[in-house]
Amino acid sequence: MRYIETLRDGMRVSDVYLCKTKSIAITKNGKEYGNVVLQDKTGQIECKIWDLGNPGISEFEPLDYVHVDGNITVFNNANQLNIQRIRPVGEGQYDPSDYFPVTSKNIPDMISKVRKLVSDIKNEHLKALLSLFFMDEDFMKRFSQHSAAKSVHHGYIGGLLEHTLSVAELCLMCAQHYPFVNKDLLISGALLHDIGKTSELSAFPYNDYTDDGQLLGHIVIGTAMIEEKLRQLPEFPQKLRAELIHMILSHHGELEFGSPKKPALMEALILSFADNMDAKVETMYEALEAKPAQNSDGWIGYQKLLDSNIRKTSI
Repeated sequence: MRYIETLRDGMRVSDVYLCKTKSIAITKNGKEYGNVVLQDKTGQIECKIWDLGNPGISEFEPLDYVHVDGNITVFNNANQLNIQRIRPVGEGQYDPSDYFPVTSKNIPDMISKVRKLVSDIKNEHLKALLSLFFMDEDFMKRFSQHSAAKSVHHGYIGGLLEHTLSVAELCLMCAQHYPFVNKDLLISGALLHDIGKTSELSAFPYNDYTDDGQLLGHIVIGTAMIEEKLRQLPEFPQKLRAELIHMILSHHGELEFGSPKKPALMEALILSFADNMDAKVETMYEALEAKPAQNSDGWIGYQKLLDSNIRKTSI
C-alpha cells in the first residue's frame, strides 16, 4: 500500500485506509460536504468529499476500513485528499498492522526483560505483587499492546511496555550508581508506575481517553489496581505498601504535573526523574524523526511540548 507519509501534491490515490473520523460541514454557499480523517501507521490526512451525491460515495462509518480514490492537493501547507470514490472493505482486504503505529522494538523480547526484572527482585512481598501483574498472561497481553499516551510520547502499540521497560532500566542503572537506594522498591515502582494507563486509554483503534481516564487519571487508577492485588497478599507489610503507593502517587514529580504528592523518598525522586527523562527523550526523538529541517542549518523549529527550537546533532 502507499503510506500516508509518502503522499505528495498531485498524486493519485487508490488504496485502503482506516477512517478515523467523519463529519458533515457546510460551505459558504450552503452546500454540504464531508470532512474525513484517514489514517495508517505513518500518520493521518485530512480529506474532503465535495460531492456527497456522487454514486461512488458509499455509506461508511468511523473506524471502518475504506477503499478511497482521489487526488492529493495542498491546503494551508498540509496535504489534503479530495475523495472521489469511497467504500468500506471487509476482512481479508487489508492488514491491520498497516494502520496503527507499532513499536520498533521486539515485544516478546521486552516482555522477557520485564519478567527478568521481576524474577531478580529479592523482596518476597514485592516479587509476589509484581508477579500478580507481569506473570499474568491476560494482563500482559493488554499491557504489551497498549500505548503510553494518546499523543506526546510512546503513542503506539507496545508503547506502554517500551516506556515501562526503559524507565525500569534507567532506574536499575541509578540503583547501581547509588548503592544506598532501595533497589527492589525502585524497580517495583518503575514497573508499576503507569499500569493505570491500561484503563486510562482505550485500546487501538481508538487509543483515546476512557471515562475513567478523564475522571480519574492513570495515577489514581494504577493505585486502585495495586490496592486490589494487595488484598490477595494479606502478609504484605503496611509500611512497604505505603512506600510503594507513594512511588505511584508522586511519579510525575510536581503537583502541577498531576502528582497528588511530591517525592518524599529517594526512590520516588529517582523514579520521577527517570520517567520524565524517558518521556522527554522520546518526545524529542519523535519530533526530530517526524519533521524535516526548515533550513540548511538543520533546525526543526519550535516544539511546544519541549518549549524549544530543536535540531539533530551535527555528524
